[in-house]
Amino acid sequence: MATAAIGGSHLVASTQAGSLFGWQLFWLIIVVNVLKYPFFRFGMEYTLATKQSLVEGYKQKGPGYFYSFIALNIVAAIVNTAGVLLLTASLLHYALPVTISVTLLCWIILAVCLLILLLGHFKALDNVSKIIMVLLTVTTVAALVVAINNGAINHGAMNHGTMAPADYVGPSPYELAMLGFMVALMGWMPAPIEISAISSLWLKEKQQQQVITKQQGLFDFNLGYWLTAALALVFFSLGVLVQYGHVQAVQLGGVAFAKQLIDMYALTMGEWARPLVSGIAFLCMFGTTLTVLDGYARTLNESHKLLPVKQSKHSLNMWLLLQAFSGMAIILFFKSALGPMLTFAMTLAFVTTPVFAWLNFSLVRSEPSIVHSPLIRTLSWLGLVYLVGFALVFLVWKFT
Repeated sequence: MATAAIGGSHLVASTQAGSLFGWQLFWLIIVVNVLKYPFFRFGMEYTLATKQSLVEGYKQKGPGYFYSFIALNIVAAIVNTAGVLLLTASLLHYALPVTISVTLLCWIILAVCLLILLLGHFKALDNVSKIIMVLLTVTTVAALVVAINNGAINHGAMNHGTMAPADYVGPSPYELAMLGFMVALMGWMPAPIEISAISSLWLKEKQQQQVITKQQGLFDFNLGYWLTAALALVFFSLGVLVQYGHVQAVQLGGVAFAKQLIDMYALTMGEWARPLVSGIAFLCMFGTTLTVLDGYARTLNESHKLLPVKQSKHSLNMWLLLQAFSGMAIILFFKSALGPMLTFAMTLAFVTTPVFAWLNFSLVRSEPSIVHSPLIRTLSWLGLVYLVGFALVFLVWKFT
Protein backbone atom coordinates (compact mmCIF):
# COMPACT_ATOMS: atom_id res chain seq x y z
CA MET A 1 0.00 0.00 0.00
CA ALA A 2 2.62 2.52 1.04
CA THR A 3 4.49 2.81 -2.24
CA ALA A 4 1.32 3.26 -4.26
CA ALA A 5 -0.18 5.74 -1.82
CA ILE A 6 2.85 7.91 -1.32
CA GLY A 7 3.68 7.58 -4.98
CA GLY A 8 1.22 10.41 -5.61
CA SER A 9 4.02 12.76 -4.59
CA HIS A 10 6.13 11.81 -7.63
CA LEU A 11 3.69 13.52 -9.98
CA VAL A 12 5.60 16.74 -9.28
CA ALA A 13 8.99 15.43 -10.37
CA SER A 14 7.68 13.44 -13.35
CA THR A 15 5.56 16.22 -14.79
CA GLN A 16 8.26 18.85 -14.40
CA ALA A 17 10.91 16.64 -16.04
CA GLY A 18 8.76 16.05 -19.11
CA SER A 19 7.67 19.68 -19.31
CA LEU A 20 11.22 21.05 -19.16
CA PHE A 21 13.25 18.52 -21.16
CA GLY A 22 10.86 16.64 -23.42
CA TRP A 23 11.65 12.94 -23.85
CA GLN A 24 15.31 13.31 -22.84
CA LEU A 25 14.86 11.94 -19.28
CA PHE A 26 12.38 9.16 -20.10
CA TRP A 27 15.16 6.60 -19.69
CA LEU A 28 16.18 8.01 -16.29
CA ILE A 29 12.72 7.46 -14.80
CA ILE A 30 12.78 3.84 -15.98
CA VAL A 31 16.30 3.21 -14.68
CA VAL A 32 15.78 4.76 -11.25
CA ASN A 33 12.56 2.78 -10.69
CA VAL A 34 14.21 -0.48 -11.75
CA LEU A 35 17.36 0.05 -9.67
CA LYS A 36 15.42 1.07 -6.54
CA TYR A 37 13.09 -1.92 -6.85
CA PRO A 38 15.18 -4.51 -4.94
CA PHE A 39 15.54 -2.29 -1.87
CA PHE A 40 11.80 -1.74 -1.55
CA ARG A 41 11.20 -5.45 -2.16
CA PHE A 42 13.65 -6.45 0.59
CA GLY A 43 11.47 -4.82 3.23
CA MET A 44 8.44 -6.89 2.24
CA GLU A 45 10.48 -10.10 1.94
CA TYR A 46 12.02 -9.68 5.36
CA THR A 47 8.66 -9.21 7.09
CA LEU A 48 7.03 -12.05 5.13
CA ALA A 49 9.87 -14.40 6.11
CA THR A 50 10.39 -13.40 9.75
CA LYS A 51 7.10 -11.69 10.73
CA GLN A 52 9.28 -8.88 12.06
CA SER A 53 9.44 -5.30 10.83
CA LEU A 54 12.53 -3.83 9.20
CA VAL A 55 12.96 -1.63 12.27
CA GLU A 56 13.28 -4.74 14.46
CA GLY A 57 15.76 -6.13 11.97
CA TYR A 58 17.90 -2.99 12.15
CA LYS A 59 17.92 -3.28 15.94
CA GLN A 60 19.11 -6.89 15.78
CA LYS A 61 21.92 -6.04 13.37
CA GLY A 62 23.49 -3.68 15.88
CA PRO A 63 23.30 -0.21 17.45
CA GLY A 64 25.12 1.46 14.54
CA TYR A 65 22.48 0.36 12.03
CA PHE A 66 19.62 1.07 14.41
CA TYR A 67 20.60 4.56 15.52
CA SER A 68 21.55 5.58 11.97
CA PHE A 69 18.06 4.62 10.87
CA ILE A 70 16.43 6.56 13.71
CA ALA A 71 18.40 9.74 13.00
CA LEU A 72 17.74 9.72 9.25
CA ASN A 73 14.11 8.68 9.72
CA ILE A 74 13.35 11.59 12.03
CA VAL A 75 14.70 14.07 9.47
CA ALA A 76 12.86 12.34 6.60
CA ALA A 77 9.58 12.24 8.54
CA ILE A 78 9.60 15.98 9.20
CA VAL A 79 10.76 17.09 5.75
CA ASN A 80 8.47 14.78 3.76
CA THR A 81 5.48 15.68 5.95
CA ALA A 82 6.09 19.34 5.14
CA GLY A 83 6.54 18.65 1.42
CA VAL A 84 3.38 16.62 0.82
CA LEU A 85 1.26 18.80 3.13
CA LEU A 86 2.27 21.96 1.28
CA LEU A 87 1.60 20.41 -2.14
CA THR A 88 -1.82 19.18 -0.96
CA ALA A 89 -2.71 22.65 0.32
CA SER A 90 -1.61 24.24 -2.97
CA LEU A 91 -3.88 21.92 -4.96
CA LEU A 92 -6.79 22.66 -2.64
CA HIS A 93 -6.11 26.41 -2.87
CA TYR A 94 -6.46 26.23 -6.65
CA ALA A 95 -9.58 24.04 -6.53
CA LEU A 96 -11.56 26.14 -4.04
CA PRO A 97 -13.96 28.81 -5.35
CA VAL A 98 -12.94 31.14 -2.50
CA THR A 99 -9.47 32.44 -1.69
CA ILE A 100 -7.89 31.01 1.46
CA SER A 101 -4.19 31.32 2.18
CA VAL A 102 -2.06 28.23 1.58
CA THR A 103 -0.71 28.40 5.13
CA LEU A 104 -4.22 28.34 6.63
CA LEU A 105 -5.14 25.43 4.34
CA CYS A 106 -2.08 23.57 5.61
CA TRP A 107 -3.38 23.95 9.17
CA ILE A 108 -6.88 22.81 8.16
CA ILE A 109 -5.65 19.76 6.21
CA LEU A 110 -3.30 18.84 9.04
CA ALA A 111 -6.12 19.06 11.57
CA VAL A 112 -8.40 16.82 9.45
CA CYS A 113 -5.63 14.26 8.90
CA LEU A 114 -4.81 14.14 12.60
CA LEU A 115 -8.49 13.69 13.47
CA ILE A 116 -8.78 10.74 11.09
CA LEU A 117 -5.59 9.09 12.32
CA LEU A 118 -6.14 9.72 16.02
CA LEU A 119 -9.51 7.99 15.71
CA GLY A 120 -7.58 4.95 14.48
CA HIS A 121 -9.16 4.30 11.09
CA PHE A 122 -6.31 2.18 9.69
CA LYS A 123 -8.53 -0.01 7.49
CA ALA A 124 -10.31 3.01 6.10
CA LEU A 125 -6.94 4.58 5.23
CA ASP A 126 -5.92 1.39 3.41
CA ASN A 127 -9.10 1.13 1.34
CA VAL A 128 -9.52 4.83 0.56
CA SER A 129 -5.92 5.24 -0.64
CA LYS A 130 -6.37 2.40 -3.13
CA ILE A 131 -9.60 3.88 -4.50
CA ILE A 132 -7.99 7.31 -4.90
CA MET A 133 -5.00 5.87 -6.75
CA VAL A 134 -7.29 3.93 -9.11
CA LEU A 135 -9.27 7.10 -9.89
CA LEU A 136 -6.11 9.11 -10.51
CA THR A 137 -4.65 6.35 -12.70
CA VAL A 138 -7.76 6.00 -14.88
CA THR A 139 -8.09 9.78 -15.31
CA THR A 140 -4.42 10.29 -16.12
CA VAL A 141 -4.25 7.43 -18.61
CA ALA A 142 -7.39 8.79 -20.31
CA ALA A 143 -5.78 12.23 -20.54
CA LEU A 144 -2.63 10.71 -22.05
CA VAL A 145 -4.64 8.80 -24.67
CA VAL A 146 -6.42 12.02 -25.67
CA ALA A 147 -3.09 13.91 -25.78
CA ILE A 148 -1.55 11.25 -28.04
CA ASN A 149 -4.64 11.30 -30.25
CA ASN A 150 -4.51 15.09 -30.50
CA GLY A 151 -0.85 14.83 -31.45
CA ALA A 152 -1.67 12.30 -34.16
CA ILE A 153 -4.40 14.56 -35.56
CA ASN A 154 -2.10 17.58 -35.52
CA HIS A 155 1.02 15.67 -36.51
CA GLY A 156 2.21 18.47 -38.75
CA ALA A 157 2.93 20.65 -35.71
CA MET A 158 4.77 17.99 -33.80
CA ASN A 159 8.49 18.16 -33.09
CA HIS A 160 10.10 14.79 -32.30
CA GLY A 161 6.99 13.37 -30.66
CA THR A 162 5.95 16.54 -28.84
CA MET A 163 3.54 19.38 -29.53
CA ALA A 164 6.37 21.93 -29.32
CA PRO A 165 6.90 24.27 -32.30
CA ALA A 166 8.97 22.70 -35.07
CA ASP A 167 11.86 25.11 -34.53
CA TYR A 168 11.88 24.78 -30.73
CA VAL A 169 15.17 23.64 -29.17
CA GLY A 170 14.73 22.73 -25.52
CA PRO A 171 17.35 22.86 -22.75
CA SER A 172 19.63 19.90 -22.11
CA PRO A 173 19.45 18.08 -18.74
CA TYR A 174 23.01 16.78 -19.21
CA GLU A 175 24.80 19.93 -18.15
CA LEU A 176 26.50 20.09 -14.75
CA ALA A 177 24.15 22.85 -13.67
CA MET A 178 21.23 20.44 -14.04
CA LEU A 179 22.69 17.86 -11.62
CA GLY A 180 20.64 19.25 -8.73
CA PHE A 181 17.42 18.89 -10.74
CA MET A 182 18.20 15.29 -11.68
CA VAL A 183 18.94 14.38 -8.05
CA ALA A 184 15.67 15.97 -6.93
CA LEU A 185 13.83 14.08 -9.68
CA MET A 186 15.20 10.75 -8.47
CA GLY A 187 14.58 11.44 -4.77
CA TRP A 188 10.82 10.84 -4.83
CA MET A 189 10.89 8.31 -7.67
CA PRO A 190 8.76 6.28 -7.05
CA ALA A 191 8.91 7.26 -3.33
CA PRO A 192 11.55 7.93 -0.65
CA ILE A 193 13.20 4.59 0.04
CA GLU A 194 12.60 4.69 3.80
CA ILE A 195 8.97 4.03 2.87
CA SER A 196 10.05 0.38 2.77
CA ALA A 197 10.15 0.45 6.59
CA ILE A 198 6.61 1.84 6.64
CA SER A 199 5.40 -0.88 4.26
CA SER A 200 7.07 -3.43 6.49
CA LEU A 201 5.19 -2.22 9.57
CA TRP A 202 1.83 -2.19 7.76
CA LEU A 203 2.48 -5.71 6.48
CA LYS A 204 3.33 -6.88 10.00
CA GLU A 205 0.02 -5.46 11.25
CA LYS A 206 -1.87 -7.21 8.45
CA GLN A 207 -0.11 -10.49 9.29
CA GLN A 208 -1.56 -10.26 12.79
CA GLN A 209 -5.06 -10.08 11.30
CA GLN A 210 -4.79 -12.65 8.49
CA VAL A 211 -2.48 -15.21 6.94
CA ILE A 212 -0.43 -13.71 4.09
CA THR A 213 1.71 -16.04 2.02
CA LYS A 214 4.97 -14.94 0.42
CA GLN A 215 3.35 -15.25 -3.01
CA GLN A 216 0.39 -13.06 -2.00
CA GLY A 217 2.59 -10.48 -0.31
CA LEU A 218 4.99 -10.13 -3.23
CA PHE A 219 2.13 -9.99 -5.74
CA ASP A 220 0.51 -7.09 -3.88
CA PHE A 221 3.86 -5.33 -3.54
CA ASN A 222 4.82 -5.77 -7.20
CA LEU A 223 1.40 -4.57 -8.36
CA GLY A 224 1.62 -1.41 -6.26
CA TYR A 225 5.25 -0.70 -7.09
CA TRP A 226 5.07 -1.12 -10.85
CA LEU A 227 1.72 0.66 -11.06
CA THR A 228 3.34 3.63 -9.33
CA ALA A 229 6.35 3.47 -11.67
CA ALA A 230 4.08 3.28 -14.72
CA LEU A 231 2.10 6.25 -13.45
CA ALA A 232 5.34 8.23 -13.26
CA LEU A 233 5.90 7.57 -16.97
CA VAL A 234 2.32 8.61 -17.74
CA PHE A 235 2.72 11.92 -15.87
CA PHE A 236 6.06 12.43 -17.59
CA SER A 237 4.52 11.81 -21.02
CA LEU A 238 1.68 14.24 -20.30
CA GLY A 239 4.24 16.87 -19.37
CA VAL A 240 6.02 16.32 -22.69
CA LEU A 241 2.92 16.26 -24.88
CA VAL A 242 1.05 19.15 -23.28
CA GLN A 243 3.58 21.52 -21.73
CA TYR A 244 6.97 21.01 -23.41
CA GLY A 245 7.92 23.92 -25.65
CA HIS A 246 5.35 26.35 -24.30
CA VAL A 247 6.41 29.95 -23.81
CA GLN A 248 5.28 29.92 -20.19
CA ALA A 249 7.94 28.36 -17.96
CA VAL A 250 7.00 25.39 -15.80
CA GLN A 251 6.35 26.55 -12.25
CA LEU A 252 6.98 24.96 -8.88
CA GLY A 253 5.51 27.89 -7.01
CA GLY A 254 2.56 26.55 -5.09
CA VAL A 255 -0.70 27.54 -6.73
CA ALA A 256 1.08 28.27 -10.04
CA PHE A 257 2.23 24.65 -10.23
CA ALA A 258 -1.20 23.36 -9.20
CA LYS A 259 -2.80 25.41 -11.99
CA GLN A 260 -0.37 24.10 -14.61
CA LEU A 261 -0.90 20.53 -13.43
CA ILE A 262 -4.68 20.77 -13.76
CA ASP A 263 -4.33 22.70 -17.05
CA MET A 264 -2.68 19.62 -18.58
CA TYR A 265 -5.90 17.67 -18.12
CA ALA A 266 -8.20 20.52 -19.13
CA LEU A 267 -6.19 21.16 -22.33
CA THR A 268 -6.43 17.52 -23.37
CA MET A 269 -9.84 16.38 -22.05
CA GLY A 270 -11.74 19.68 -22.12
CA GLU A 271 -12.79 22.26 -19.54
CA TRP A 272 -15.43 19.91 -18.15
CA ALA A 273 -12.60 17.84 -16.66
CA ARG A 274 -11.04 20.68 -14.66
CA PRO A 275 -13.16 20.39 -11.47
CA LEU A 276 -13.12 16.59 -11.64
CA VAL A 277 -9.34 16.38 -11.98
CA SER A 278 -8.81 19.10 -9.37
CA GLY A 279 -10.75 17.00 -6.90
CA ILE A 280 -8.99 13.75 -7.77
CA ALA A 281 -5.53 15.32 -7.65
CA PHE A 282 -6.30 16.85 -4.26
CA LEU A 283 -7.65 13.55 -2.92
CA CYS A 284 -4.55 11.76 -4.20
CA MET A 285 -2.26 14.12 -2.33
CA PHE A 286 -4.55 14.11 0.71
CA GLY A 287 -4.23 10.32 0.80
CA THR A 288 -0.46 10.70 0.45
CA THR A 289 -0.41 13.14 3.37
CA LEU A 290 -2.37 10.68 5.51
CA THR A 291 0.02 7.90 4.53
CA VAL A 292 3.11 9.95 5.35
CA LEU A 293 1.77 11.03 8.74
CA ASP A 294 0.61 7.55 9.71
CA GLY A 295 3.58 5.66 8.30
CA TYR A 296 6.44 7.73 9.65
CA ALA A 297 4.77 8.01 13.06
CA ARG A 298 4.57 4.22 13.20
CA THR A 299 8.25 3.78 12.35
CA LEU A 300 9.24 6.38 14.95
CA ASN A 301 7.03 4.70 17.54
CA GLU A 302 8.42 1.27 16.67
CA SER A 303 11.95 2.61 17.11
CA HIS A 304 10.93 4.09 20.45
CA LYS A 305 9.59 0.70 21.57
CA LEU A 306 12.97 -0.91 20.94
CA LEU A 307 14.91 1.69 22.92
CA PRO A 308 15.76 0.96 26.58
CA VAL A 309 13.43 3.73 27.79
CA LYS A 310 9.96 3.77 29.28
CA GLN A 311 7.16 4.19 26.76
CA SER A 312 3.68 5.63 27.27
CA LYS A 313 0.65 3.77 25.94
CA HIS A 314 -0.09 6.93 23.95
CA SER A 315 3.37 7.14 22.41
CA LEU A 316 2.12 6.58 18.84
CA ASN A 317 -0.19 9.58 19.11
CA MET A 318 2.61 11.62 20.67
CA TRP A 319 4.96 10.84 17.77
CA LEU A 320 2.17 11.62 15.29
CA LEU A 321 1.56 15.05 16.82
CA LEU A 322 5.27 15.83 17.16
CA GLN A 323 5.91 14.89 13.52
CA ALA A 324 2.89 16.87 12.29
CA PHE A 325 3.76 20.10 14.08
CA SER A 326 7.45 19.80 13.23
CA GLY A 327 6.49 19.51 9.56
CA MET A 328 4.27 22.55 9.90
CA ALA A 329 7.17 24.44 11.46
CA ILE A 330 9.25 23.68 8.35
CA ILE A 331 6.46 25.07 6.14
CA LEU A 332 6.36 28.26 8.20
CA PHE A 333 10.16 28.47 7.97
CA PHE A 334 10.00 28.25 4.17
CA LYS A 335 7.06 30.70 4.24
CA SER A 336 4.88 28.36 2.16
CA ALA A 337 7.33 28.46 -0.78
CA LEU A 338 6.48 25.19 -2.54
CA GLY A 339 9.41 25.18 -5.00
CA PRO A 340 12.30 25.40 -2.49
CA MET A 341 10.45 23.13 -0.04
CA LEU A 342 9.87 20.33 -2.54
CA THR A 343 13.37 20.61 -4.04
CA PHE A 344 14.85 20.34 -0.55
CA ALA A 345 12.65 17.35 0.35
CA MET A 346 13.35 15.46 -2.89
CA THR A 347 17.10 16.15 -2.74
CA LEU A 348 17.32 14.99 0.87
CA ALA A 349 15.39 11.85 -0.07
CA PHE A 350 17.95 10.96 -2.73
CA VAL A 351 21.06 11.77 -0.67
CA THR A 352 19.88 9.50 2.16
CA THR A 353 18.77 6.74 -0.23
CA PRO A 354 22.12 4.85 -0.27
CA VAL A 355 22.03 4.49 3.53
CA PHE A 356 18.51 3.06 3.61
CA ALA A 357 19.27 0.86 0.58
CA TRP A 358 22.36 -0.61 2.28
CA LEU A 359 20.43 -1.19 5.51
CA ASN A 360 17.79 -3.24 3.68
CA PHE A 361 20.32 -5.08 1.56
CA SER A 362 22.53 -6.07 4.48
CA LEU A 363 19.50 -7.19 6.50
CA VAL A 364 18.09 -9.63 3.94
CA ARG A 365 21.58 -10.99 3.20
CA SER A 366 21.86 -11.97 6.87
CA GLU A 367 18.54 -13.85 6.79
CA PRO A 368 19.21 -17.43 5.56
CA SER A 369 15.57 -18.12 4.67
CA ILE A 370 15.60 -15.40 2.00
CA VAL A 371 17.16 -16.54 -1.28
CA HIS A 372 17.29 -14.28 -4.32
CA SER A 373 17.59 -15.02 -8.02
CA PRO A 374 20.75 -13.96 -9.91
CA LEU A 375 18.71 -11.14 -11.48
CA ILE A 376 17.72 -9.62 -8.11
CA ARG A 377 21.29 -9.95 -6.80
CA THR A 378 22.67 -8.25 -9.91
CA LEU A 379 20.11 -5.44 -9.70
CA SER A 380 20.97 -4.97 -6.02
CA TRP A 381 24.68 -4.44 -6.64
CA LEU A 382 24.05 -2.27 -9.69
CA GLY A 383 21.57 -0.23 -7.65
CA LEU A 384 24.03 0.29 -4.80
CA VAL A 385 26.81 1.38 -7.15
CA TYR A 386 24.46 3.78 -8.94
CA LEU A 387 22.94 5.26 -5.75
CA VAL A 388 26.23 5.70 -3.90
CA GLY A 389 28.06 6.99 -6.97
CA PHE A 390 25.41 9.53 -7.95
CA ALA A 391 25.05 10.77 -4.36
CA LEU A 392 28.82 11.26 -4.01
CA VAL A 393 29.05 13.13 -7.32
CA PHE A 394 26.19 15.40 -6.23
CA LEU A 395 27.73 16.13 -2.81
CA VAL A 396 31.13 16.94 -4.39
CA TRP A 397 29.42 19.21 -6.92
CA LYS A 398 27.29 20.88 -4.25
CA PHE A 399 30.10 21.69 -1.80
CA THR A 400 33.02 22.53 -4.12
